[in-house]
Amino acid sequence: MGLIEEAHNVRVVGSGEKIIVLGHGFGTDQSVWKHLVPHLVDDYRVVLYDNMGAGTTNPEYFDFDRYATLEGYAYDLIALLEELGIVSCIFVGHSLSSMTGVIASIFRPDLFSKLLMISASPRFLNTDDYYGGFESDDIKQLGEAMESNYESWCSGFAPLVVGGDMDSVAVQEFSRTLFNMRPDIAMSVFKTIFQFDLRHYLSNVTVPCHIIQSSKDLAVPVAVSEYLHKNLGGTSIVEVMSTEGHLPQLSLPEITIPVILRHIHNDIALVP
Repeated sequence: MGLIEEAHNVRVVGSGEKIIVLGHGFGTDQSVWKHLVPHLVDDYRVVLYDNMGAGTTNPEYFDFDRYATLEGYAYDLIALLEELGIVSCIFVGHSLSSMTGVIASIFRPDLFSKLLMISASPRFLNTDDYYGGFESDDIKQLGEAMESNYESWCSGFAPLVVGGDMDSVAVQEFSRTLFNMRPDIAMSVFKTIFQFDLRHYLSNVTVPCHIIQSSKDLAVPVAVSEYLHKNLGGTSIVEVMSTEGHLPQLSLPEITIPVILRHIHNDIALVP
């Protein structure tokens, strides 16, 4: 196993010729894909990895400067694909990783046959001409609560983001992976996410993009998925599911997994 594979806890399962790479979002790790992977292993070779900073990675490897922008994560993804000898893949990214995939596909379009973007946003903050869902004061209050008591913040943030109460298995799972992050790293990633503005990248995308979105997502309004669709440079399609929450692959797999599988199997022209 190479250094990059080891650092990112890379796991490769399945035996198909086509390769699918799964990237997770903030506060989770590769376990967020546990409901999807069993449906892929018979037909695809599946690559799972953890973003640097996830609770499952060595915190000593987290470079605060490198990961102050999403480009750092994109370079990690490209390096990982190169180390594994992958020349083309379907990339399925959730939240932060969906935009990581966008940037990586601009730097190295040859490595990606298509992108599936789940709960994706190029910018979370509202502007005069853009609705991302959050005002600056919202982010400030979240950040202050996070800094004052991280454990308490995790317990409150998890049900808001997932959609549901603490009795929900999905909420408990997200709360667990969120709490596993070292608080100072979690704070740094949180700031990176809520400060980035990646809208200028969108027109440079040439890889086909499948945008999958919950109809009710506290973190990403449906308007954002439409914005992505209109502004991505290549071909794209949006599917809004009748699901609630930012992690539908974890909270409502019975609805979400068939949608993801359909977009993986079919090209844009074939997807209704």
